[in-house]
Amino acid sequence: MTHTEHRPVVYRLRVAGRLDQHWSAWFNGLTVSHEDDGSTSLTGAVADQAELHGLLTRIRDLGVTLISVTVVDPAQAP
Repeated sequence: MTHTEHRPVVYRLRVAGRLDQHWSAWFNGLTVSHEDDGSTSLTGAVADQAELHGLLTRIRDLGVTLISVTVVDPAQAP
């Protein structure tokens, strides 16, 4: 088995509705951005799949609708 370097991946999680900036801390410091269509994007580096699943669980627990999960080029992240 070959050891490969693990690097965080930048994700953009889009949810329906507007989340205030104070939710950034609850979502592990992801950047909160409001989109023109009324949705909110949470964008930032995610260390691994366990952290991603934790973020998805928080979205579920908050009761908001998840619209999409996208891998983002780090150069395009806020």
